[in-house]
Amino acid sequence: MKNQFSKNGFCYFAVDKLVSNEFIGFIGISEQNFDSDFTPCVDIGWRLAQKEWGNGYATEGAKRCLDFTFNDIGLKTIKSICPILNNKSEHVMKKIGMTKKKTFKHPLLEKHKELELCVLYEKEKNHS
Repeated sequence: MKNQFSKNGFCYFAVDKLVSNEFIGFIGISEQNFDSDFTPCVDIGWRLAQKEWGNGYATEGAKRCLDFTFNDIGLKTIKSICPILNNKSEHVMKKIGMTKKKTFKHPLLEKHKELELCVLYEKEKNHS
């Protein structure tokens, strides 16, 4: 992440709970270069401690990252990927205005059959 931040000015950022300064996960954007028909691309993602799920942190952080992506960095489109069984992340994608584009087999997860089938969402600047 340090290398990507130095190169691009963005990465997945550590998330701390403000009231306790406790590290609870990450939210951010990152380059994705695995072999597929939609890469290379920039992806928005999050991974938070399970005990923090349902508090709105992923949605709040993702909305700020979208603003950063479109208004500060100037990207025109961003993607998001998660295993099809990850309903909670897919729900966040919908809440931040992303549109489902397809399901696909993620080449980096082929050894993890339960995670291999993924969804791809996308959002373009100035689209709700």
